Amino acid sequence: MWCPLVYRELFNKSKALVIKNIPLSSTSYPDYLDMDKMSMYSETDSGYGSYTPCLKSPNGVRVFPPALVHRHCSITCPLCHRSVSLDERGLRGFQRNRLLEAIVSRYQQSRAASVKCQLCDRNPVDATVMCEQCDVFYCAPCQQRCHPSRGPLAKHRLLPPTQAQAGSAQPAGASARKQATCLDHEAENYSMYCVSCKTPVCYQCLEEGKHGKHDVKPLAAMWKQHKCQLSQALNGVSDKAKEAKEFLVQLKNLLQQIQENGVEFEACLVAQCDSLIEVLTRQKAKLLTKVTKEKESKLMTVKDQITHCTMKLRQTTGMMEFCLEVIKENDPSGFLQISDALIKRVQASQEQWVKGALEPKVCPEFALTVNTDPLMQSILQLDFTQNKVPPAPLLQLEKCCMWNNSTTLAWRITTVQALPVEGYVLELDDGNSGPYREVYVGKETICTVDGLHFNSSYNARVKAYNSAGVGAYCKVVVLKTSDVAWFTFDPTSAHRDIVLSNENQTLTCNSYDDRVVLGTAAFSRGVHYWELSVDRYDNHPDPAFGVARINTMKDMMLGKDDKAWAMYVDNNRSWFMHNNSHTNRAEGGITKGSTVGILLDLTKHTLTFFINKQQHGPVAFENLEGVFMPAVSLNRNVQVSSRSTLTLSDQSHWDSRTVSYSESFS
Repeated sequence: MWCPLVYRELFNKSKALVIKNIPLSSTSYPDYLDMDKMSMYSETDSGYGSYTPCLKSPNGVRVFPPALVHRHCSITCPLCHRSVSLDERGLRGFQRNRLLEAIVSRYQQSRAASVKCQLCDRNPVDATVMCEQCDVFYCAPCQQRCHPSRGPLAKHRLLPPTQAQAGSAQPAGASARKQATCLDHEAENYSMYCVSCKTPVCYQCLEEGKHGKHDVKPLAAMWKQHKCQLSQALNGVSDKAKEAKEFLVQLKNLLQQIQENGVEFEACLVAQCDSLIEVLTRQKAKLLTKVTKEKESKLMTVKDQITHCTMKLRQTTGMMEFCLEVIKENDPSGFLQISDALIKRVQASQEQWVKGALEPKVCPEFALTVNTDPLMQSILQLDFTQNKVPPAPLLQLEKCCMWNNSTTLAWRITTVQALPVEGYVLELDDGNSGPYREVYVGKETICTVDGLHFNSSYNARVKAYNSAGVGAYCKVVVLKTSDVAWFTFDPTSAHRDIVLSNENQTLTCNSYDDRVVLGTAAFSRGVHYWELSVDRYDNHPDPAFGVARINTMKDMMLGKDDKAWAMYVDNNRSWFMHNNSHTNRAEGGITKGSTVGILLDLTKHTLTFFINKQQHGPVAFENLEGVFMPAVSLNRNVQVSSRSTLTLSDQSHWDSRTVSYSESFS
């Protein structure tokens, strides 16, 4: 049984190869348009013997391409990637998949249909027994009639058909295994295994030298070894399959939980909406009550005003009628007797009407307004919100690192729930088991913190937060900074005339004027010592060495402003300088090859200078507080190189020790 992928690849390549070697003349071209209708083998070709591919055109003419008669084709199996040469043996040269044949044979035997009785004349029925000696299958009637269990036949062994089939298959398999012979030497059985070629070989293959220099081992030993390897691999796969089965059970339980939680959540949502509707209904009743009271109050006021106005109108009308009757009188003395009092009464009545008696006390409009826009907007914006705080982040230690006095921390959220995270808070203590303080707040999941103290241990922790609140802290991780300091010169803060080389450890200048460059470290506590070697010294310039704040002036000699403390030195003498004040002139200078040492003791808050390992002058500066950075100023006549974390040897003042530095948070 050949690999079907190889067989298909063989057919495609052979077909393409045949077409390539057929001359495409005007007479022959139409015969080869439909290649799927052509046959590569004759009807009597069994696949054995010499391989001579031929084509049969639709009109029945057989074509034998001469270019293919002596041409061999190499085909690579797309499954096992092994190349097989198709030579004169044809398909017989392909290695048979004997293992697959055996498996298929066993499968077919196990799935075979029921065996029929071999002695039934018409309509044979299923056999019930099989005689092992006679090798014949019998049904129950035929067995009683033709093979009774008496006489000489009593010694025959009768077996069930299925057992007989299984028994007969075993020798066939054994026989097949005995017939495993070499493809190149058919008379030789496989006895060795070539590890280099990964194929069984025989002794004759070894004698011919084809596998002479290869790693060859006994076939039985490799068979057991590969079986053992396969068993071990199966054990691993079995464990994974067991985990997958447990995971499937977990997923099925998850389906049920989701269904139950969904029903519960829907009921809760309906209850919440009903509660909102009930509250809105109660509030509607309250508002309607207020409107009713306002309406009744207005109606009462208008009715009272109508009653009062009606009474006054009646009084005024009666007075007017009386006055008209008085005017009709012709008796002057009688008229004058009451005219004064009557005039005053009319005038008083007129004044009462003028003072707003004819204006309504209420308006028909209601001075009540219900603003439903905010409520409507809130209802439209009503949506599901996250009511759970995020879980504790997990620090990704494989992405975290420490370098010098800087640390980079990375973290992530480990949860399958879609919990939104608005940001993270990274906290560090003070390096002395003190209280925590926030060093980063934001959405990023990676953060670099610079400016830690050297030779210190920090505790770090991270928490996440969202609109529901702040989650728990992750496990505290301990960060250990470097015991010994190392720094270079900083090209980003240096003057543009400064030239750095040797990985920013060597510097010179393009200008004849002094220019300043700072180190990459900042000191705030501890004892710190570093040296600079003079690599080139021409025309007796005055380079300056010392410490400075980060915002010191870069276009003048170090020490001329109030943010730098320095010693400038030539070939004969030196001075200390701070804020353009020159003090403590000392004899002795530098030359090519000299070393200048700087000792910053922030436990005593002093700064001391050394030339060639010897203290130069007294303590230069005292009462130093704050954060300081290594600093140098020079011009084009000088070249210096830094040497940090050195051993300071001065038996009169210091023990021989390695001095490290620390620095504060930036």
